[in-house]
Amino acid sequence: MEIPAWNDALALLEDDLLRRDAAARTRRAYGVDLAQFARWAAALGLPPEAVGPRDVRRYIALLSDANAAASTTARKLAALRALFASQREHGRIAQNPADLVSTPRRASYLPRVLKQKEAAKLLDAIGAGGPSIKGGGPLDQRDRALFELAYACGLRAEELVSLKTADIDYDGEQLRVEGKGRKTRYLPVGEVAMAAMRLYVEQGRNGLTAPSAPRGPAGEEGALFLSKTGKPLGTSDVRRRLRAWATRAQIPGGATPHALRHSFATHLLDGGADLRSIQELLGHASVSTTQVYTRVESARLRSAYARSHPRA
Repeated sequence: MEIPAWNDALALLEDDLLRRDAAARTRRAYGVDLAQFARWAAALGLPPEAVGPRDVRRYIALLSDANAAASTTARKLAALRALFASQREHGRIAQNPADLVSTPRRASYLPRVLKQKEAAKLLDAIGAGGPSIKGGGPLDQRDRALFELAYACGLRAEELVSLKTADIDYDGEQLRVEGKGRKTRYLPVGEVAMAAMRLYVEQGRNGLTAPSAPRGPAGEEGALFLSKTGKPLGTSDVRRRLRAWATRAQIPGGATPHALRHSFATHLLDGGADLRSIQELLGHASVSTTQVYTRVESARLRSAYARSHPRA
C-alpha cells in the first residue's frame, strides 16, 4: 500500500536538495534509502507526520537484524534526518524523530596504504618503457597522467572523472578540483604529475577524442580524461584500470583509487606535513576525519618497534 503523503514528502526533500545545490550522487542515494523506508512505513499505515522516534528505532533494528553494515545503517539514518528536517522546516511536523535516534557505532579500521616504494613501482609500471612513456599509446599516457595525478593530489575517483581540461593551471602548477558538497579547492601538482599531464593533453588526449568532439589546445573545455571511444571516463573505469596496472606491477593486495588517496595523506604525514594542511588538501570538512592517518602512522611505528626493539 502506498500513502500519497510519502511521495509528497520525498518530492519536497528533492526540491530542497536541488535548491541547496546538493550533489546528484547525494540526491540519488537519499532517494533510494528513503523510498525503502517509505514502503516500510506505508505498509504499517504510517504517514510522515505520524512517524515517531520509536518507529525510526524499530526500522534501524530491522536493518541490524538483516545484517546491514553499521556504515549502511548510519547512511540511511542520515537520509531520514534530512527528510524529517525538510518536513519540520516546512511546518509539517514539530520535531524531527530521527534526531532522537543515535547513530550506530561504526567499526574502526585503518585505510589501505601503499608503501612509498610500492606507489613508485605502480606508477612507473604504467605505460611502455617504465618511467618514460613518450613512446606509449594514448591509453598508456592517459593512465599514467590519471594515476600520477591521483597520487600527487590525493583525489577521489569522482573528483578525477569530473576534471575538465580548463582545470589545469600549467603556469601555476596547480589544479582546480570540485569536491564533495560542490566545494572548490586549488591543489599544487608535483613536477612528475604535471609532466605526465602535459604529455597526455598535448598528445594522448587528441588520440582519444571522438570525431564529433572539438579538437584544440590543452585549455579547451571538456572532460579531461577520456575513454578509447572519446567519452568521459567513469569511476568504474578508473578502478578497473588501476586494478589491472596493480596486477601487472605485482603490488601485493592490489590498489584502488582510495588507496592512492590514503597513501598520499600518509606519505605527507611521514614527510612532516601537519594535519591541518593535509585536511585542506584532501578537502575534508573536519580535521577529525583526517586524524585517521595518525592512527596509520601510530600502527606503523608500533610495528617497527615490535620488529626492532630487543625487549618489545
